[in-house]
Amino acid sequence: MTASPSTLPARAVVASVDRGIRAIVSGTAGGSTCTTELAASPWTFDAAPGYGPGASMGDVIPTGAPRQGVLPTEYREASESELHARIAAAKRVLGDRVVVLGHFYQRDEVVRHADYVGDSFQLAKAAQAHPEAEAIVFCGVHFMAETADLLSGREQAVILPNLAAGCSMADMADIDQVEDCWEQLEDVYGPLDRPGEDGLVPIVPVTYMNSSAAIKGFVGRHGGIVCTSSNARTVLEWAFARGRRVLFFPDQHLGRNTAKAMGVPLEAMPMWNPNRALGGSSSEQLQDARVILWHGFCSVHRRFTVDQIERARAEHPGVRVIVHPECPMPVVDAADEAGSTDVIRRAIEDAVEPTVFAIGTEINLVQRLAAAHPRHTVFCLDPVVCPCSTMYRIHPGYLAWTLEELVAGRVVNRIEVPGAVADPARLALERMLACAPQATARTA
Repeated sequence: MTASPSTLPARAVVASVDRGIRAIVSGTAGGSTCTTELAASPWTFDAAPGYGPGASMGDVIPTGAPRQGVLPTEYREASESELHARIAAAKRVLGDRVVVLGHFYQRDEVVRHADYVGDSFQLAKAAQAHPEAEAIVFCGVHFMAETADLLSGREQAVILPNLAAGCSMADMADIDQVEDCWEQLEDVYGPLDRPGEDGLVPIVPVTYMNSSAAIKGFVGRHGGIVCTSSNARTVLEWAFARGRRVLFFPDQHLGRNTAKAMGVPLEAMPMWNPNRALGGSSSEQLQDARVILWHGFCSVHRRFTVDQIERARAEHPGVRVIVHPECPMPVVDAADEAGSTDVIRRAIEDAVEPTVFAIGTEINLVQRLAAAHPRHTVFCLDPVVCPCSTMYRIHPGYLAWTLEELVAGRVVNRIEVPGAVADPARLALERMLACAPQATARTA
């Protein structure tokens, strides 16, 4: 599983969600967006608390979340064409000294400058594959830059263009809450690192890639493993071979959908709410559990509904509905297929006959796929344009600033994982690397 080199033409923005939002807000185009604030520039929100406009704008941001400093005026006032020219010029000067990575959910105005485009793990692997680069500019969110730092060389600088680009789902599993959960589970199950007569420990922690380095470090220290949306089933099989139960965080939906597909009954998957004693379950429920699901979710994928799928089927007979496994279980059950962003991308690329696709994932990827594959009809299940709040915080102005600072010999916004966290977190990632990912979609 590797990220793909960027093949977008340098002069064209082929599927701009940003331009579409501005047209909707100005009234020059039809449609609707979840907030008119999306038409503003991201630096408008850098001084304000919260994740910013978009899908996560209603989520509670932790105290002490990273904040971005003021972007210099010259970048805030530059035109789109000027920023693109400056980015291209800086990249020419830096050459192989820098690698620019762009996540699938990133705005097209940024992705067009990426050397590699992919999901969070694919991009971390792409960073690992370029030891010659002095700097890795990760156009994604905070946990992705942390993972790139874990997998890249110690001397390489990993840069996040806007420090405010966090992830509300990742923030839903705070390290203090997870440590407290572990202590409570030890009261229920006894010593958690001691195998029973069956050779299994009471519980194995599994964290989704969409989590902080601190959480990955916790998992590594306690015999656990990291998963992606592509290999979640393989990872759960790994965990069940070592423990009677799994503690899965931070995304309840990926955990539930994956375990359900493996035959785990819903009653054996209690939810852990970190704000309640024993997560809101009884000792008996926890004893009978097979998978304990953390009370976390992705606000982008929680927007998709069964009603949207039914509407798509009514309006487009024969439509092929594919959703991401971060969607709620009823949505996954109602879809034709469920799979990671890369599975969705390849399903559309591999379809030979012209096909109508209704996709349940982030709008930037959906519109990019629609533009790249005009023989198909590709549209987002959610008719309201509402991109990922935190991906939206990355803007060409920030990319130009970070690259021109590198040209000047200065590293800004460097993301570094402390050694005490990095070593066990890297161990958890290495365990995942040993598990062959399952790249095929689930077919209903």
